[in-house]
Amino acid sequence: MGKLTSLKPRLKTLGSRLTPISPSTRQEAEAQRSRERDQSQPWRAWYKSNRWRKLREEVLRRDLYTCKQTGVLCIGKHPADNSPVVDHKIPHRGDERLFWDVNNLQTVSKAYHDSEKQKQERARPGW
Repeated sequence: MGKLTSLKPRLKTLGSRLTPISPSTRQEAEAQRSRERDQSQPWRAWYKSNRWRKLREEVLRRDLYTCKQTGVLCIGKHPADNSPVVDHKIPHRGDERLFWDVNNLQTVSKAYHDSEKQKQERARPGW
């Protein structure tokens, strides 16, 4: 019986086509995305106003810096999971009345806002 020989590979091994993104590149990309959203959604400027800062502080004090959804004390500094976020219960989508309505605002933790709340909003796009 003859000896088996292996065939030479006909294809080269391919390297990864994905390259790691450095934190600074990721930050630059996020900053660019934010600028584009600011241009396409003019109401985003409301978040930078003194009126919003005062309203936000009023809501945080009213809610005693406690997440209304999980009960977590929101005393962390951004980007900590327990940093406070003032969230619109009903998404305003540029509706000025909903945006400024103190009864439509609640304190939530960043962790809740960035996970559960975003899932809810994606599941109900016309909300």
